[in-house]
Amino acid sequence: MSASTSGPPADASGSAGRAGKGSGAALRRAAVESVSGLPRQFWWLWTSTLINRLGGFVATFLALYLTVERGYSASYAGLVGALYGLGGVVSSIGAGVLTDRLGRRPTMLIAQLSTAASVALLGFMTDPVAIAAVACLVGMASNASRPAVQAMMADIVAPEDRVRAFSLNYWAINLGFAISSAAAGLIAQHGYLALFLGEATLVLACALVVFRKLPESRPDAGGEAGAEDPAGAAPARVSMLTVLRDGRFMTVVGLNLLLALLFQQAYVSMPVSMGQDGFSSADFGLVIAVNGVLIVLLQIPVTRFIEHRSPAMLLIGSALLAGYGFGLTALAGSVAMYAVAVAVWTLGEIINSPTQMGLVVRLSPVHGRGRYQGMYALSWSIASLAAPLLGGAVIDRYGADALWAGCAVVGTVAAVGYGVLLRKVPGQTEPVAASTAKTPRDAEPVPAPAPAESVA
Repeated sequence: MSASTSGPPADASGSAGRAGKGSGAALRRAAVESVSGLPRQFWWLWTSTLINRLGGFVATFLALYLTVERGYSASYAGLVGALYGLGGVVSSIGAGVLTDRLGRRPTMLIAQLSTAASVALLGFMTDPVAIAAVACLVGMASNASRPAVQAMMADIVAPEDRVRAFSLNYWAINLGFAISSAAAGLIAQHGYLALFLGEATLVLACALVVFRKLPESRPDAGGEAGAEDPAGAAPARVSMLTVLRDGRFMTVVGLNLLLALLFQQAYVSMPVSMGQDGFSSADFGLVIAVNGVLIVLLQIPVTRFIEHRSPAMLLIGSALLAGYGFGLTALAGSVAMYAVAVAVWTLGEIINSPTQMGLVVRLSPVHGRGRYQGMYALSWSIASLAAPLLGGAVIDRYGADALWAGCAVVGTVAAVGYGVLLRKVPGQTEPVAASTAKTPRDAEPVPAPAPAESVA
């Protein structure tokens, strides 16, 4: 009897051991496949992004610095934050033009050196007018590298790998943000000036990586024409007017603006709503940490699931998850329920970010990527500027529940918009042959703007 009963547990243990080894091997294989096949230049660009985000102290703690360290009012801190966002709005367009005209690498270096100088200068400012002016400069400089980074990534990564590349870059941004947020609290104990100088130092390190390791990737308008046009014709001139006249792309930008307004509510309206419900700042910190943890844990595996699927269905689903995730906040009466709501809209964010970036590249002409990326970045800058005003106004006039219900409506509108807009956009394209870092990789059949929309 004892012999017969001792057999099954041993077999089960052996099976469990083999299953565990199999699962471990599968996870290792999945991890290798997630990062394999991308060019070396991408990984240097990825490294520069991570270093940059590791030093993202000032934007996160600027309001706390102004109110606690300097003793200014909350209204003044809000004004400075708005000017910081306004700087990003202004630089998004200018940086996009520079990215196409001057090049990706020079634009990144100018932006990063300007960021390091302005951040360090801000740490020494004491006059309120000077603080506000320099904060606006910091906002301009720190946002100016985004179009160049995204355009370079599109230049050097093959079309079939772009969703994965954008996902890995987004993962680096959130990993760096999570670490910098935790480190900033400790550094601030030794004085806020250390935060400003620490960010300036890490941005300089980021610029050093770009200078030493990243060659220019901007396609040669003359030399590469044959790769884009079988007839060998020169590519059509692209200006900001071209972008504005590209109806399909501008609709994508508008839909992204709706979603960006939703995501910004997490850092503006959600803490206000939780405070009105009697929750503490520590409770909010715990809830919002769910967002960062899930992105770090799920971004790569979720991308493996979505990277070869139709962008239309993914964007529709992500819009619904974002809208109804924030809508769930109206039902939250505990920290756990707030965390569930955050988990829902975070999944929408994880799906949306790489898919949206891949779509932006597919709709952008090769020689206008900087301008198109600048216009896309503008939607995020406008959202960061407008979301606090809209969220605060709705809460003050109608209450927080009305805001969260409105978020569900906005998510639904965005989902319908994506469904109508992307009906005829093909799914994932076939892989193309690998090429050098300076070769534009747009051999895919994408719905490009009509000729009438391609000339300013």
